[in-house]
Amino acid sequence: MSLRAETSGTSRQPSIYNIINERAANNPTSTFLIDPVSGKHVNAKQALARIQIIAANIARQDIKKGESVAFAFSNSIESALTILGILYGGYLAVAINLVAGQSVITYVLEHSETRLIIADENTHTQIAPLVKSCSKPAKTLQLKDIDTQLTDVQSLDECGTDVDGLLMYTSGTTGRPKGVVLTHANLLAGGQNTADAHQLSETDCGLCVLPLYHINAVCVSLMGSLVSGSSIVVPPKFSVSTFWNTIRTYQCSWFSVVPTQISYLLQNAENDGGDARGCHQLRFGRSASAPLSPDMHAAFEKRFEIPVIETMGLTETAAQILSNPLPPGKRKIGSPGIGFGNEVIIADQAQREVIRGIEGEVLVRGSNVMRCYLKNEEATRDAITKNGWLRTGDLGKQDEEGYVYITGRLKELIIKGGENIAPREVDEALYSHPDVVEAAAFALDCPDYGQKIEAGVMLGEGSKLTEADLLEICIKQLGKFKTPDKIHFLAELPKGPSGKIQRIKIAELVTKET
Repeated sequence: MSLRAETSGTSRQPSIYNIINERAANNPTSTFLIDPVSGKHVNAKQALARIQIIAANIARQDIKKGESVAFAFSNSIESALTILGILYGGYLAVAINLVAGQSVITYVLEHSETRLIIADENTHTQIAPLVKSCSKPAKTLQLKDIDTQLTDVQSLDECGTDVDGLLMYTSGTTGRPKGVVLTHANLLAGGQNTADAHQLSETDCGLCVLPLYHINAVCVSLMGSLVSGSSIVVPPKFSVSTFWNTIRTYQCSWFSVVPTQISYLLQNAENDGGDARGCHQLRFGRSASAPLSPDMHAAFEKRFEIPVIETMGLTETAAQILSNPLPPGKRKIGSPGIGFGNEVIIADQAQREVIRGIEGEVLVRGSNVMRCYLKNEEATRDAITKNGWLRTGDLGKQDEEGYVYITGRLKELIIKGGENIAPREVDEALYSHPDVVEAAAFALDCPDYGQKIEAGVMLGEGSKLTEADLLEICIKQLGKFKTPDKIHFLAELPKGPSGKIQRIKIAELVTKET
């Protein structure tokens, strides 16, 4: 099954609405969603019936097509069906990041003009008081009530691909988060790019352990499975202790995780149930959302004998823009790969493509690129050029074969004594010691050099590693100039909803402590 429409003639782009309908009609008994807690399976025909009920129940709340319907819940079959129900009915699905904090959640509800919020039993108590503080409080329904059987399901019209489908707010480290508006076409392109890069088919079964309020889970796992006609296992959350057993039990053929989770799996490799024995059907693991340390990458593949496909994506591009090819294709450790389904170039400050090997900003163009930032024309103009290129804010280089290497973020560069230092260089030196679970370098003001380098580190349980040990490693690998002035040992490094470590938050944290 493929979404790729012919580029000539009068063929029309498929929609989320008709893909769900066609799968139920053509392959009704194919498993779509699996709950590993209860063991419950939902096939394509059952999924369609419940999605239609959810869409009809939203309409009965006097919500009009195009209006904002927010979702705030942990992962489950019901959660996935509800998101699809919102999209199927032609409403704008607003993702609520449950760890964003009260002020951010309130801002998102106000800014998005949310009319209805769907929450589960646990999140309902968290959301209810925030709704009351909004100038125009939205209605709130519990997840169990939105999937209530109706005696009559009203006729639902098809929603086109150019309609806004998902509103997801970026987890910015400064200022208000920006609302990324993704159309149905963007969402489908994100899913198809994933399916193409990873050669997903009806026989595949994915494991989704990232939260559904994050773009990776929605576009890579949910949309990727939808467009490829495959199935997906949806546990409530990521669990080191049950990860491999879930893959064995449900014969998962792939999974998508972030580098922090790869680190946790490595640290747990010697514990009971911490290995991949018996996972013969597992084709690959997928890493995204943050750069994967080459040392950690190599250690994981050696320990578990499973290829890890490093990728790169953004909320603004419906997730994936780059991916390494699957074996036997060439994978390059340290690179998130080549473009799949979109154009990717390295450009100078005037957005002109530079020659291979020269550092510049990573630009992306394709059907997966967002429509706009909600109610923020200035930010949209800054992000999307007149030629349709999205400025990612990431610095990188491209080799002769087109593989991209990310060297840093425009806003994260450490400028010490006039020299640009990419934090990732320091990160990778720290990650080279196996006891380091999480590491992130950051800049602090310095009267002598303008900025100085410090780093936050989380160690594995029982580690006796000292600051002196790590500084010695950095001096050997980086030289004294790029070695951190200080290393802060933390119980956990602050992260955004995607699992990406937030350097600025670490800097704020250690500054308060001093």
